[in-house]
Amino acid sequence: MIIINVKENESIDKALKRFKKKFERTGVLKELRARTYFEKPSVARRTEKIKAAYKQSLQMEENS
Repeated sequence: MIIINVKENESIDKALKRFKKKFERTGVLKELRARTYFEKPSVARRTEKIKAAYKQSLQMEENS
């Protein structure tokens, strides 16, 4: 369970934004979407490698 302490004179929008950020970091939605259908382990590894290569290429472009 995620708990957000609302500070005095803090708007609800800011508190909601902090909640959303904290919720996103937990990875619940990502896991839920991954569980909606079965993905073969070989396919999962391949997509993970493709994502890693893409991130690395972006990082190389940024450093250049």
